[in-house]
Amino acid sequence: MTLRQKEEIIKKEFQILKDWEEKYEYLIDLGKKLSTKSTNFRSEDKLIHGCQSKVWLKAKLNGTRIFFEADSDALLPRGMAALMIQVYSGLFPFEIIYSNANFIYEIGFQTFLSPIRANGMLLFLKKIKFYAIALNSKISVSLERN
Repeated sequence: MTLRQKEEIIKKEFQILKDWEEKYEYLIDLGKKLSTKSTNFRSEDKLIHGCQSKVWLKAKLNGTRIFFEADSDALLPRGMAALMIQVYSGLFPFEIIYSNANFIYEIGFQTFLSPIRANGMLLFLKKIKFYAIALNSKISVSLERN
Protein backbone atom coordinates (compact mmCIF):
# COMPACT_ATOMS: atom_id res chain seq x y z
CA MET A 1 0.00 0.00 0.00
CA THR A 2 1.32 3.45 -0.89
CA LEU A 3 1.73 6.37 1.49
CA ARG A 4 -1.14 8.25 -0.17
CA GLN A 5 -3.45 5.26 0.22
CA LYS A 6 -2.57 4.97 3.90
CA GLU A 7 -3.12 8.69 4.43
CA GLU A 8 -6.51 8.55 2.70
CA ILE A 9 -7.63 5.67 4.93
CA ILE A 10 -6.67 7.62 8.05
CA LYS A 11 -8.41 10.77 6.81
CA LYS A 12 -11.60 8.84 6.07
CA GLU A 13 -11.53 7.19 9.50
CA PHE A 14 -11.24 10.60 11.17
CA GLN A 15 -14.04 12.06 9.01
CA ILE A 16 -16.41 9.39 10.32
CA LEU A 17 -15.76 10.38 13.93
CA LYS A 18 -18.31 12.96 15.08
CA ASP A 19 -16.39 15.06 17.58
CA TRP A 20 -12.98 15.43 19.20
CA GLU A 21 -13.94 13.18 22.09
CA GLU A 22 -14.47 10.31 19.65
CA LYS A 23 -11.17 11.16 17.97
CA TYR A 24 -9.36 11.01 21.32
CA GLU A 25 -11.01 7.63 22.03
CA TYR A 26 -9.96 6.40 18.60
CA LEU A 27 -6.33 7.40 19.22
CA ILE A 28 -6.34 5.77 22.65
CA ASP A 29 -7.75 2.56 21.13
CA LEU A 30 -5.00 2.59 18.50
CA GLY A 31 -2.44 2.92 21.28
CA LYS A 32 -3.90 -0.04 23.15
CA LYS A 33 -3.31 -2.18 20.06
CA LEU A 34 0.44 -1.55 20.10
CA SER A 35 2.32 -4.52 21.45
CA THR A 36 3.69 -4.07 24.95
CA LYS A 37 7.41 -3.41 24.88
CA SER A 38 9.99 -4.56 27.38
CA THR A 39 11.89 -2.13 29.56
CA ASN A 40 14.90 -2.80 27.29
CA PHE A 41 12.98 -1.20 24.42
CA ARG A 42 12.56 1.98 26.45
CA SER A 43 16.18 3.02 26.09
CA GLU A 44 17.66 6.51 25.79
CA ASP A 45 18.67 6.01 22.14
CA LYS A 46 15.03 5.46 21.14
CA LEU A 47 13.60 8.30 23.21
CA ILE A 48 12.13 11.25 21.31
CA HIS A 49 13.35 14.29 23.16
CA GLY A 50 11.04 17.27 23.53
CA CYS A 51 7.79 15.36 23.96
CA GLN A 52 5.67 16.04 27.02
CA SER A 53 5.35 12.31 27.67
CA LYS A 54 8.05 9.75 27.08
CA VAL A 55 7.85 8.28 23.59
CA TRP A 56 10.28 5.75 22.14
CA LEU A 57 10.72 4.91 18.47
CA LYS A 58 12.76 2.22 16.76
CA ALA A 59 13.24 1.65 13.03
CA LYS A 60 14.56 -1.35 11.18
CA LEU A 61 15.03 -2.30 7.55
CA ASN A 62 13.41 -5.35 6.09
CA GLY A 63 14.83 -5.54 2.60
CA THR A 64 14.44 -1.98 1.36
CA ARG A 65 11.40 -1.05 3.45
CA ILE A 66 11.36 0.55 6.89
CA PHE A 67 9.32 -0.80 9.77
CA PHE A 68 8.75 1.08 13.01
CA GLU A 69 7.99 0.13 16.58
CA ALA A 70 7.01 2.60 19.28
CA ASP A 71 5.94 2.87 22.87
CA SER A 72 4.91 5.62 25.27
CA ASP A 73 4.26 6.02 28.96
CA ALA A 74 0.95 7.81 28.28
CA LEU A 75 -2.24 6.73 26.48
CA LEU A 76 -2.77 9.56 24.00
CA PRO A 77 0.86 9.79 22.80
CA ARG A 78 0.88 6.00 22.48
CA GLY A 79 -2.14 6.29 20.18
CA MET A 80 -0.52 9.09 18.20
CA ALA A 81 2.58 6.91 17.80
CA ALA A 82 0.41 3.99 16.68
CA LEU A 83 -1.23 6.20 14.06
CA MET A 84 2.12 7.36 12.70
CA ILE A 85 3.40 3.79 12.58
CA GLN A 86 0.26 2.72 10.73
CA VAL A 87 0.97 5.37 8.09
CA TYR A 88 4.76 5.13 7.74
CA SER A 89 5.69 1.52 8.53
CA GLY A 90 6.41 -0.67 5.52
CA LEU A 91 7.31 2.19 3.18
CA PHE A 92 10.46 2.78 1.20
CA PRO A 93 12.74 5.38 2.82
CA PHE A 94 12.38 7.82 -0.09
CA GLU A 95 8.58 7.81 0.36
CA ILE A 96 9.03 9.01 3.92
CA ILE A 97 11.80 11.47 3.11
CA TYR A 98 9.72 13.23 0.47
CA SER A 99 6.37 13.04 2.26
CA ASN A 100 4.77 16.30 3.34
CA ALA A 101 2.55 14.85 6.09
CA ASN A 102 -0.38 17.07 5.09
CA PHE A 103 -2.75 14.43 6.42
CA ILE A 104 -1.84 15.57 9.95
CA TYR A 105 -3.23 19.03 9.17
CA GLU A 106 -6.13 17.70 7.11
CA ILE A 107 -7.26 15.60 10.09
CA GLY A 108 -7.10 18.75 12.20
CA PHE A 109 -4.65 17.67 14.89
CA GLN A 110 -3.46 21.23 15.34
CA THR A 111 -6.99 22.26 16.41
CA PHE A 112 -7.77 19.53 18.93
CA LEU A 113 -4.35 18.68 20.34
CA SER A 114 -2.69 20.95 22.84
CA PRO A 115 0.29 22.84 21.39
CA ILE A 116 2.66 20.60 23.36
CA ARG A 117 1.03 17.41 22.01
CA ALA A 118 0.97 18.80 18.45
CA ASN A 119 4.68 19.61 18.81
CA GLY A 120 5.26 16.04 20.01
CA MET A 121 3.59 14.76 16.85
CA LEU A 122 5.93 16.88 14.73
CA LEU A 123 8.96 15.66 16.72
CA PHE A 124 7.80 12.07 16.11
CA LEU A 125 7.55 12.79 12.38
CA LYS A 126 10.99 14.41 12.42
CA LYS A 127 12.46 11.27 14.03
CA ILE A 128 10.74 9.05 11.45
CA LYS A 129 12.28 11.14 8.67
CA PHE A 130 15.68 11.01 10.40
CA TYR A 131 15.51 7.21 10.40
CA ALA A 132 14.40 7.21 6.75
CA ILE A 133 17.37 9.35 5.72
CA ALA A 134 19.83 7.22 7.70
CA LEU A 135 18.44 3.93 6.40
CA ASN A 136 18.20 5.23 2.84
CA SER A 137 21.93 5.99 3.04
CA LYS A 138 22.54 2.47 4.29
CA ILE A 139 20.61 1.04 1.30
CA SER A 140 22.54 3.29 -1.12
CA VAL A 141 25.89 2.18 0.27
CA SER A 142 24.82 -1.46 0.07
CA LEU A 143 23.75 -1.06 -3.57
CA GLU A 144 27.02 0.66 -4.47
CA ARG A 145 29.00 -2.27 -3.06
CA ASN A 146 27.07 -4.75 -5.16
